[in-house]
Amino acid sequence: MNEGNGVPPADGPRGTAGTAPTAPTPPAPPPPPSDGDFELAKPAPAAPPGTPGEAEGETGSQAGSETGGQAEGEAGRAAGETAVPDSEERAEAERVTPLHDPDPYSTPPYGQPGPWAPAPPVQHPAVTPAHGTAVPAPPTPPTAPVLSVPQGTPAPQAPGSTTALTPQPAAPVPVPAPAPRMPAPDPEGGADPWAGYDPWAAAQAREPLQQTGAKVLTPAQRKRRAWRWVIGWTLVVAVVSGGTGGVVGAYVEREGHGGQPGSVPAGRAPDSVAGIAARALPSVVTLHVRGDGAAGTGTGFVLDARGHILTNNHVVEPAGPDGEISVTFSSGDTVKAEVVGRDGGYDLAVVQVHGVHGLTPLPLGDSDDVRVGDPVVAIGAPFDLADTVTSGIISAKERPITAGGEKSDGSDVSYVDALQTDAPINPGNSGGPLLDSHARVIGINSAIRSAGGGSGTGGGQAGSIGLGFAIPVNQAKRVAEELIDHGHATHPVIGVTLDMGYTGDGARIDDKGANGGPAVTRGGPGDRAGLEPGDVVTEADGARVHSGRELIVKIRAHRPGDRLRLTVDRDGTEREVSVVLGAAEQN
Repeated sequence: MNEGNGVPPADGPRGTAGTAPTAPTPPAPPPPPSDGDFELAKPAPAAPPGTPGEAEGETGSQAGSETGGQAEGEAGRAAGETAVPDSEERAEAERVTPLHDPDPYSTPPYGQPGPWAPAPPVQHPAVTPAHGTAVPAPPTPPTAPVLSVPQGTPAPQAPGSTTALTPQPAAPVPVPAPAPRMPAPDPEGGADPWAGYDPWAAAQAREPLQQTGAKVLTPAQRKRRAWRWVIGWTLVVAVVSGGTGGVVGAYVEREGHGGQPGSVPAGRAPDSVAGIAARALPSVVTLHVRGDGAAGTGTGFVLDARGHILTNNHVVEPAGPDGEISVTFSSGDTVKAEVVGRDGGYDLAVVQVHGVHGLTPLPLGDSDDVRVGDPVVAIGAPFDLADTVTSGIISAKERPITAGGEKSDGSDVSYVDALQTDAPINPGNSGGPLLDSHARVIGINSAIRSAGGGSGTGGGQAGSIGLGFAIPVNQAKRVAEELIDHGHATHPVIGVTLDMGYTGDGARIDDKGANGGPAVTRGGPGDRAGLEPGDVVTEADGARVHSGRELIVKIRAHRPGDRLRLTVDRDGTEREVSVVLGAAEQN
């Protein structure tokens, strides 16, 4: 029988089922080129434990066995094996494929993923180099999907039918978490500065970051660096100062120097005579004058650092236009001087020395604030004895004195509203300073009253009897400024001619002028105030006036432009007038 031979009929259903070919699986498209970002596709459904080809092969084999057809079973098994793809094709088929075509412009996001696609993986900062160039993370090796194995054995099927297997959902594919990246070693021995920005890295001690990459100095290092800086600059300043001091010292030594500021001796009060003298002596000078058949000695003091020295006119007058004046400082240095300007009416003169540095001017006080009884110190060179110091008090104020008068026209007469002192002043003290308790100049010693009667300048040979007179410094300051600026000084005037021979009490206006003109200058200050010839001035600013000389002294105590109140007696009737002082130049 044919059945005993095991050869199935040509149209046997079992053999047909065993040899039925399966449809070939289409090959998966090649994966798109990766540029560092990718998306996960929807997981493919798991295949049943056996592919259709395998199931049919198994069925055909069983059918051939049941009918005794060995050859038919072998043929069915062979057909089933040929339907099973090899392992590489299975892996290719199961590989995850992208859900969209790659973006040719590499611009994120790459299409619109489906709702089942998970979010893109987070780029770990550790994979980003220090300079910000993105480097894609190495791809995770694909893992074989876990297939569910069906439980039990499928029930036998009727001949001519195929076995239907229900696919089970695959288990989720585990995604390994990225391992934390440790800081890369620094070639210079420090930690990677970018590791400080890794929020996933384990907490560890890190040095603060520097924009330049330099290390942060410790407090001890900063302290040492600061000390080195201070010491270096101290040495530089010391070297520069030493060099500058040497150059200046050599220059001063070559050019000469004047008086330097004095200091109070130890154990002496600043307002003591010793303290006043110590501070003032370096600024007091001795003048030696020689001219045509005349010579003399006097005193002066430094007015400013430019070398101006104030003294009396009668001290420098013997030099004349071609004489010689030398100035000797308390240090012993002697230099030549020249006359800047002089005024016989105030008995003041200014000389200047050149090439002298380091001069210390004497400070000027306020002669209007002086009170009778105030202590004073006089410094000068009486009888050519330089740097002589005497002391006393202010005996009186506003003493109207005149000095000079050797010329017939009276142009050399000095009118001084003087400070009187009992400090010994002798010939040679003329032009020296009269100092208060603060070593400030309040007067310029100019005249003395001698025992023979009358008043005279310090140039005479009479000795001191305790009656000395000094020009108030407020008046001397104004005159000295004009002499320095213009070479001459202006005198305040009222524009009238006085009768100097009048013997009555007061100052009488003459009937005619000195040159035959009017006694009251037309349009002058007196004319505008209403003064007339024959008027007698009895008071000036409330102070009694006894003679024409006293009225001149009161007028000279003011500045041009000041307003002066005069009490005038005209034919037995007194009236008060106000006069604005004019100005006249003294040559």
